[in-house]
Amino acid sequence: MFRYKTFNRQKTMVIFVCVLFILMFLIGRLVYLMVFCSEYYGKKAEDLHERERDIKAARGRIIDATGTVLAANKTVCTISVIYNQVKDKEEVIAVLTKELGMPEEKVRARVEKVSSIERIKSNVDKETGDKIRSYGLAGVKVDEDYKRYYPYDTLASKVLGFTGGDNQGIVGLEVKYDEYMQGTNGKILTLTDARGVEIENAGESRLDPVDGNDLHITLDYNIQMYAQQAAGKALEQKQADSVSVIAMNPENGEIKAMVNVPEFNLNDPFTLNYEVGEEVSAEKKQELLNQMWRNQCINDTYEPGSTFKIITTAAALEEGVVNLADSFYCRGYYTVEDRNIHCHKVSGHGSEDFIHGIMNSCNPVFIEVGLRVGPEHYYDYFSQFGLLKKTGIDLPGEAATIMHSKEKIGLVELATMSFGQSFQITPMQLLTTVSAMINGGNRVTPHFGASVKDSEGNVIKTFQYDTKESVVSEETSEKIRFLLEKVVSEGGGKNAKIPGYSIGGKTATSQTLPRSAHKYISSFLGFAPADNPQILLLVIINNPQGIYYGGTIAAPVAREIFEDILPYLGIPFDENAAKEGEEGEN
Repeated sequence: MFRYKTFNRQKTMVIFVCVLFILMFLIGRLVYLMVFCSEYYGKKAEDLHERERDIKAARGRIIDATGTVLAANKTVCTISVIYNQVKDKEEVIAVLTKELGMPEEKVRARVEKVSSIERIKSNVDKETGDKIRSYGLAGVKVDEDYKRYYPYDTLASKVLGFTGGDNQGIVGLEVKYDEYMQGTNGKILTLTDARGVEIENAGESRLDPVDGNDLHITLDYNIQMYAQQAAGKALEQKQADSVSVIAMNPENGEIKAMVNVPEFNLNDPFTLNYEVGEEVSAEKKQELLNQMWRNQCINDTYEPGSTFKIITTAAALEEGVVNLADSFYCRGYYTVEDRNIHCHKVSGHGSEDFIHGIMNSCNPVFIEVGLRVGPEHYYDYFSQFGLLKKTGIDLPGEAATIMHSKEKIGLVELATMSFGQSFQITPMQLLTTVSAMINGGNRVTPHFGASVKDSEGNVIKTFQYDTKESVVSEETSEKIRFLLEKVVSEGGGKNAKIPGYSIGGKTATSQTLPRSAHKYISSFLGFAPADNPQILLLVIINNPQGIYYGGTIAAPVAREIFEDILPYLGIPFDENAAKEGEEGEN
């Protein structure tokens, strides 16, 4: 009996201790939650009774060198429905179907969907949004936000790029400088009861958005317009696949214009800029859109042809293997190992010095000059001039040079490379490399970004770019400017000549691969003034129909652009030189 009572007391004591321990744990936990976690759980409870809607921040603008706004914002509305607050579903469905021009079944599905908030349509024009708001429909929210807007539709479309539905950059400068222009979205907070219905007279709290900063760029609206109009005319007249133009200041790498016609409408970037004969799959359409958005100046490579003779000339002058008075003989071809490599003039140019060799764009002259430099040194100059690296331009998707490895450059490869064949570079790479040949020897970084400013004009950031000095000597650069002025004033580039202005340049005609397709690329690279270049221009006509020689069809396009931009840039007109030029032509 005694043992039984003792056992019960012990059992009761154990139970008591356990209960006491549990109570102490619960009290401790309650104290912890009420004292130490009160703020956290208070916020959670508040969140259960708050419904939030985003307020889009205004994206920063893109502003050109003249102060012209190239990318801005347009006020639009987002129409949403809160299921628990709708009082008359049929009325809401009827109004939204009518005002938004949407199929009734699509509107109905969204209005009847049980969710905290359901977006019906975004990017609705403000007029329509205001009209829907005027109905005063319970449960229907009309929030104003921003949509990207491009005042000039197709201007510099492949440079500026565009944004998606969330106002984030997708291609071009819009994506490259997205972090500066994006801004921070705000929020509207609405108090609701347990059923999700707004509490009357509780009002809304608002967290204001922070607008993005403006991007100021080097592109000049007027120069871009001059270049785009001339390129568009050439595209139509020559029935070409495309025409590209780049205009750059060779002293500092500031790009003043970059054209790739046909351009596309930035305000409607998901519509193809040409007719498609039949319905295409979504996958095929995306492929066509990607091609339409492609910037040929930096995304595509090509064989530059005779414009590359400028680089061969620089290498030979630096190596000391050619003088301007050196004599050459062109028979219409040059034999390298077991191959006859032809000149564009089948009958040959006969005897000529180096000056006339470049004026005549004579392949045999440049083959001999390239062979004098030698495969190893020629490759080294490719590296020295920066051709084996990307230019570093501030646009996404820049392609790299496609080049033989050093050990695979034989005499035949060297011969064809010397006049711009058997390797590929981008138009931007060619222009950047030539800028060093004519500006005294400094390789600049081509760029658009100048600075970032806030809405009040305060500078947030000024962009700096690398320059590689002494790529070639001042002496070599001076000789190249002299030679290229001769090409325009007296040689194959005379169709780019403008009386009263001193212009240097070089023409080119190259074939695309495969050669059997018989498709050509005509181009002209020019600069002015010849003795102190302030603008460097490259015109490329891809697959022109009929006559395809660069000197015949690309040089006149460059002349047309120069005629507009040289006076615009304030480059002095020499009346005496103009008279002499007119007398020489007569």
